[in-house]
Amino acid sequence: MRPDDPVRAFVGLGGNQGDVETTLVEALWAVDALPQTTIQRQSAFYRTPAWGKTDQPAFLNAVVELRTRMPAKVLLESLLAIEERFGRVRSEADRWGPRAIDLDLLAYGDEVIDEPGLTLPHPHLHERAFVLVPLAEIAPALVIPGRGDVASLLAAVDVSGIEAIP
Repeated sequence: MRPDDPVRAFVGLGGNQGDVETTLVEALWAVDALPQTTIQRQSAFYRTPAWGKTDQPAFLNAVVELRTRMPAKVLLESLLAIEERFGRVRSEADRWGPRAIDLDLLAYGDEVIDEPGLTLPHPHLHERAFVLVPLAEIAPALVIPGRGDVASLLAAVDVSGIEAIP
């Protein structure tokens, strides 16, 4: 791959406050409008049980595949800026709490990055059915560096309570 070739990246989207479906659709438009970035594929929306902090409403989750020439750190900063536009304020206090929107950079090519503010692949991707179910819909053969392929990772997690939204 040449340095100016686009990278295949995956972003997880979710939320459980307000009109989540509308917020996620509008966030997808914002992601697709990022410079040097286009959405290639999008999963269905899935209703998923809350994870981490379980005493809250169910979430809507989805995953998109991007082609981007943006560096990983710049892409992440752009995703965080989109979250802010939709009212998200990140803090440790609300780490797994309710939110109108969450955009997580899950994977960026086959890069493994561990630096302040950016860990790729996403450190909890392999544990989270709410990410693996939509990711498997659009990229079941994707290999997550250090973890294995998405289909195998999905087979190892509990997917009960997850349902596609028609």
